[in-house]
Amino acid sequence: MGDAPAPTHPALLTDRYELTMVAAALADGTAGRDCVFEVFARRLPHGSRYGVVAGTGRLLEALPRFRFGEEDLAALRAQGLTDERLLDWLADFRFSGDVDGYAEGELFFPGSPVLTVRAPFAEGVLLETLVLSVLNHDSAIASAAARMIGAACDRPCIEMGSRRTHEEAAVAAARAAHLVGFATTSNLEAGRRYGVPTAGTSAHAFTLLHDDEEAAFRAQVATLGTGTTLLVDTYDVDEGIRTAVKVAGPELGAIRLDSGDLPTLASHARELLDSLGATRTRIIVTSDLDEYAIAGLMAAPVDGYGVGTSLVTGSGAPTMGMVDKLVERDGVPVAKRSEGKPSVGGRKHAVRRHDGSGTAVAEVISAGPIEPEDGDRNLVVPLVEGGRVLDTGDPARVLAEARAHHQRARAALPPEAWALSRGECALEIMHA
Repeated sequence: MGDAPAPTHPALLTDRYELTMVAAALADGTAGRDCVFEVFARRLPHGSRYGVVAGTGRLLEALPRFRFGEEDLAALRAQGLTDERLLDWLADFRFSGDVDGYAEGELFFPGSPVLTVRAPFAEGVLLETLVLSVLNHDSAIASAAARMIGAACDRPCIEMGSRRTHEEAAVAAARAAHLVGFATTSNLEAGRRYGVPTAGTSAHAFTLLHDDEEAAFRAQVATLGTGTTLLVDTYDVDEGIRTAVKVAGPELGAIRLDSGDLPTLASHARELLDSLGATRTRIIVTSDLDEYAIAGLMAAPVDGYGVGTSLVTGSGAPTMGMVDKLVERDGVPVAKRSEGKPSVGGRKHAVRRHDGSGTAVAEVISAGPIEPEDGDRNLVVPLVEGGRVLDTGDPARVLAEARAHHQRARAALPPEAWALSRGECALEIMHA
């Protein structure tokens, strides 16, 4: 596994207005003011009772590479950004501030300070678009995937959405899904960069390539062994299952169903497999599954789920609606008062409060220190100090640690957190 490759021009993965603000701040002398920026979500997506912080590891990978080289500066000039004071400042840019935030894999709620950047104004505002781009996308994927994991009730889920999104978004989605518990991904680059286990066998095209279904199955088994998964619904499902067992024998690893009335088909397939002696052959289902479809299959004899479109597209817009707001300037709290979009000034503290049994009951958020109680767990941890990323380890290890952290955080949730029906946040949100 190697490090994630840097985009050709990572510093240009930002919005123009970030640079125009820097230019104006350099001109009037406010660029160096000590500022605190805070990332939070005003609300959770429809139906969600908690969110999952994801993408922090990717963000910290990108931060040291966020530089403006000669090609980047030339591109800015070509786009009309010709302020020489700005360009000189960008040429020398190195982030020198501090970043704190929730550990990757942590749960969050409306108002949770998931990331806090303390830096001179120009440095902090320059990172805004990159921060929001990464955290909004990855946290949306992770939060949706966590609901699917909950609905699957310990049955494995496979992430297979690469063909439904941008090629780099596909890698990020596979990483975020694995963080919250997806067992494998179809995406090979996610396997290389982050050590996510990969899986995949064949599509309908492979069956259609051959003169008949039996020839296709024999070719696949000859190459991948009897433990492979055979796709049995290209033509007739019953005949496909019989042919699969005929070719691979009763030790066939699995069959896959990709269309039709999945609960009914799965039940019938289980009966047929058992009658053919393939009692250990697993049944994997795919076909535009989401958490509700997975929950609807709970009573069916299904052994695993392949999830693609509904995970990586999020109904066309995978985002958590996170915002990045200036909350402190030169030690003084500042806040916007816009109707419907107010912010709360001051750098925030946050703890997760638990009852005597270890079950999480509340998230306490305050602009000042929080009086600790038994069972409190501090949520904000240091990530970057003086521009130096504190954990620059192997990306696969970083992801594995985030996955373990998420499992611990989820284990403390109360039972109502798992409901898929619309309801209140899983925890009480307390503003101290």
